[in-house]
Formats: sequence, C-alpha cells, structure tokens
Amino acid sequence: MEFFKIRRDIPFMRHALVLNAISLLTFVAAVFFLFSRGLHLSVEFTGGTLMEVSYAQAADLNAMRGAIDRLGIKDVQVQNFGTARDVLIRMPARKDQSSAQQSEQVMSALKSGDPTATLRRTEFVGPQVGDELAADGLKALAFVVVGIMLYLAMRFEWKYSVAAIIANLHDVVIILGFFAFFQWEFSLPVLAAVLAVLGYSVNESVVIFDRIRENFRRYRKMNTVEIIDNAITSTISRTIITHGCTQIMVLSMLIFGGATLHYFALALTIGILFGIYSSVFVAAAIAMWLGIRREDLIKASARKEGDPNDPNSGATV
Repeated sequence: MEFFKIRRDIPFMRHALVLNAISLLTFVAAVFFLFSRGLHLSVEFTGGTLMEVSYAQAADLNAMRGAIDRLGIKDVQVQNFGTARDVLIRMPARKDQSSAQQSEQVMSALKSGDPTATLRRTEFVGPQVGDELAADGLKALAFVVVGIMLYLAMRFEWKYSVAAIIANLHDVVIILGFFAFFQWEFSLPVLAAVLAVLGYSVNESVVIFDRIRENFRRYRKMNTVEIIDNAITSTISRTIITHGCTQIMVLSMLIFGGATLHYFALALTIGILFGIYSSVFVAAAIAMWLGIRREDLIKASARKEGDPNDPNSGATV
C-alpha cells in the first residue's frame, strides 16, 4: 500500500555528513545535560508516600491535584487505580514531615473537597526499593540492546548491527536529554516508553536495511550510495503511513490522556520523531561509512545455500 510513488531517488546520503554532524552535536548536548542536571526521578525511584483513596462516586482527579498542590506538595502523581472511584496518590518524601503526617494533611485537604473520601491504605516506599527499580530498569535496557544487536547481526551482517544499535542508542540518549534539560519527571511509564522506542526504531532500520539488501541483488550497476538512496526513497510512503498512524495515537494520549499519560506519551512522541530521523540519516549513513558492499551479502547467501562456485561451501561440481 502506497500513498504516492516517487519516480526519482532523493539523494539523502549527499547530506549525510552535515546531518550526522548536527545529530552528534545534539547527542553531546543530551549527554551534557544528563550529567550536569540529571534526571528528575519520580517517587518509584526516590522513595516517598503511597496512598490509596476511595470515593463514593467517580473521583475528580484535577480537583484532587489542585487540593494537594495548594498544600505546597510538588511532583505528586494522582491516577485512577482499578475503578474510577479508587485513586492512587504518590508523593515524594519530605524532610520536615513524616509519612503519616503527610498522609493526614492530604486526607484533610481531600475531605474538605469531598467528605466521602476514604483512606484505604498508606505506606512508605523507601529509597532502597527505588535503587532496585533503577537497577532493574538498566538491566532491561541492556538486555534489549544486546538482543537487538544479536538479531540484526544474524539477519543481516555485523555492519548493519553496529549501525542500527548506534542509531537506536542515539534516540534513547536524546529522549533522556530532553527529560534532563526540561526536568520532566522520569517515571516507570517513561522507562517503558524508552524501551518501546528502542523496538520501534529498530523496526524502521530493519525495513530500510532489508530494502538495501534487496537492491544490492536487484541493481547490479548501482553503487552503494545510489542503493541506499533508492532504498530510503522507496520506503518513504510506508514510513509516512506507519509512523503517521502511530503518531496520531500517541498525540491523542498526549492531548487527551491527562497527567497520568502525559510524560509517557511525550517520550514516545520524541522517540518516534527521532527514530525516523536516525533510521534514515544515522543508521543508513553509518552502515555506508562502515563499508557495506554487495559482496558481503552475496558471500553470506552463497554459504547459506551451498553455492558450488563458493570454495567455502563444501559443495562439489
């Protein structure tokens, strides 16, 4: 399915050096902000008070956030838990108040707005739990990266694997850089969005790399640059359809999903946009600079199929 068909290949690789220089500067800036400002971690990572509140009717989350905000408590997460009448509240720990004092103050404010508010449970999430979550999140990220590299190395060739993983890590670091620069709250849903972006971005790289492989076998007279330009141009329509539909869904969550889904959708929005950019201008360009050749794929295919002309295949003529 195609919205349109471009008759003439767009010379993407002609501008690869300039665009990758811009990408490198963006990457360096993201790393700088990560080290200088750091991530604004949520309660799951830093520890704090967890409250479960129940109402007789559907809870007004915006009114609850306003009541808690007037108490001077910042960075509070308020979301439905199970049903529209049950609400989960996460608050960062405060040095001047204990967890019990903080929960009593919040319940007083909530009951002044709605007397039916009932405290189901309250507990303190220690920073040790946050350390474990952070460690588990880093392990999950490492497993995803290793899995992607192994998959691409087996499906294509090591040069494609290196190019794709550099492009995907480029996307992840830039997302984290945005969150560090603007001090947006980094929570477990945001970590899930980052992992989703890794898989989403590698999918786009696989589509382009697969077309490059087909072009090497189809167009014998084209050089590597022309092969890559043709592969990217021929997949533009597919990219617009796929990423356009996904972006519409993510923007719907960003605009209408409320505070609970805001940063999750924001991370996905940044990741999708930079994922398209990195697959076209970063992954493809790095693969080109690593020296991908028609001979690499032909030799791999010959070894796999037992080509009698390949001296390493073990076949007899």
